[in-house]
Amino acid sequence: MVARLATDWPALAERLLNGGLGSVVPASLPDDHYDDVLPVIAACGNAVFAALAADRTPSYEQIRAFAEPVAYQHVEDRLPLTVLISAIHASSQVLLAQAADYARPDEMDQLVELGQRMLGVMTMIDVACIDVYAQEAGSAFDAAREVRRELCDALVGGRPAAGLAARANTTIAERYLVVTVLLDVDADETPPNLLIQRRRRTLQAGLDGLTTDIVPARFDGVEGVALIAAGSAEADPEDSRWGDLARSLADRLGVDVYVGLMEDVRPGDIPTAAIDAAELGRLARVLKRGSGAYRIDDLLLEFQVTRPSPARDRLAERVVPLFESEHLLDALHAHLQHGPDRKAAAAQVHVHPNTYTYRLRRIGELTGLNPTVPRESRMLAAALMVAGRWEGPMA
Repeated sequence: MVARLATDWPALAERLLNGGLGSVVPASLPDDHYDDVLPVIAACGNAVFAALAADRTPSYEQIRAFAEPVAYQHVEDRLPLTVLISAIHASSQVLLAQAADYARPDEMDQLVELGQRMLGVMTMIDVACIDVYAQEAGSAFDAAREVRRELCDALVGGRPAAGLAARANTTIAERYLVVTVLLDVDADETPPNLLIQRRRRTLQAGLDGLTTDIVPARFDGVEGVALIAAGSAEADPEDSRWGDLARSLADRLGVDVYVGLMEDVRPGDIPTAAIDAAELGRLARVLKRGSGAYRIDDLLLEFQVTRPSPARDRLAERVVPLFESEHLLDALHAHLQHGPDRKAAAAQVHVHPNTYTYRLRRIGELTGLNPTVPRESRMLAAALMVAGRWEGPMA
């Protein structure tokens, strides 16, 4: 019977996850929130079945190695211990019910013995989880991270921070690499608190993997900022690890992630640098550059034309007449993406090339800028960026 359970374990592990955590966590969480728990359940089950096949019970150290990461995740998600314990026991009921279905009439003794062994395993899992919750309730590590979040808030807000630095057992560096993180999600929708905690934990794990210290950082679930003291290897904005971090976060979170970098920033200049770095991320998103790390040199022209100024506002006004004519906007975007390739541009907007040419001429009449003239075409592209109506790469 144990051998049959072990053979079917990959499918059973998913049923245990759904019957355990899936039955007790809040419905507001995304379906994949605990996908990273599934490999832990699978590995733990394999260890248990291997021990049972050898007629022994797994050791507490073995079980703790599997249980602790799941418990830490629950702590960081701020889920009560009762939720985790309830989920664990719901999963065990799923397993025992399946074992009862597998057992033949002559295997009732094995079923009873399996139940007794599983009670011992569940006790060890409970103890390991309770121990994690007891330790983390007053974790000095969490306290230090919270103080550094407050330090980040103070520096980004331009407030005095010497006292917070002392509390955080650090000093204010002479210069920083200011790192902003932007998730490509709807900023107007407030994500559930548990989803914010998951994103925050994922970002913090990524930062921890790049640095050797607790980084002053803050994150609201959509946007965040971190301050890396100059002088360390990770403070180099050209380090490929920042782009790797953005792409890794994107893979984990399922959305594009844009990292903005402003280097060599004095503490007093951090508020402005944080705004500028965040703007780099927003520009990369608008321009559909994809997940990655962006310095000001990567978006020099785009960054400059979007700076607040009377000229910027006048430039944006040039394309306002197009906003009521979606077909003209589509034609302009097609022209900016395909350049002189009239056939490809016309095909993109599903019209005859002559109709497409007429639309370009109409754009020139309404805006005073001729899309077929390179200089004026670039002005139209800049105007769309400033107006927030840009939709793709430029030829």
